[in-house]
Amino acid sequence: MATGTEGLRERKKQRTREAIIDAALRLFTERGFEHTTVADIAAAADIAPRTFFGYFPTKEDVVFHDFEATFGSLDERLRSRAPGESAIDAMRDWIASMLAQTDFNDPRELCQRRITRSTPALLEHERTLMARFEAALGEAVAQDLGADQGPLRPRMVASAATAALAMLEAFYDDKVELLNGELDPMAMVDEALTFLKGGIEALRERPPAPVPVRSPT
Repeated sequence: MATGTEGLRERKKQRTREAIIDAALRLFTERGFEHTTVADIAAAADIAPRTFFGYFPTKEDVVFHDFEATFGSLDERLRSRAPGESAIDAMRDWIASMLAQTDFNDPRELCQRRITRSTPALLEHERTLMARFEAALGEAVAQDLGADQGPLRPRMVASAATAALAMLEAFYDDKVELLNGELDPMAMVDEALTFLKGGIEALRERPPAPVPVRSPT
């Protein structure tokens, strides 16, 4: 149980973190990502530059400030799935939970998406982060398929899942009004997941392709 002093310290750290995020997103919007330095962000947040690095390794990580929490929740959901629950079903449950908590009009979310899609460095950083999602899902799918299905199939399924979800996110990126209306975002997610499940079952019905082995030189 945290003491009063520990609780105060944590609240202060959280306020500093929030101040850094707010300052960074404001400056990125006003000046552009490339033209904003860590020193600029630190000055706007009233902290020393070295303090910035105590919270975020890079400027890119400020934009994706919620990534670690989001990734951690997916990784935990995949690892704690019930016996007989597939990785795809666990991911669907996770997506539904995340969407239920999402405010599509949240200024930070809107700002994050706007800055990311207009900045090549952030798009590249996003791809790097998504590779971690893909790896976690691939590991879970490999457990579902079993070792006899080979090492490539789980990676193929995870890659297809990541691509499908990225496509849906890009499609609705500038259509927030649809997501705030009567549209059920899970309906499109379920179409993508149905496609993936069908692919997995089709793979089960045929033997894995042989994996080339490089000859020693």
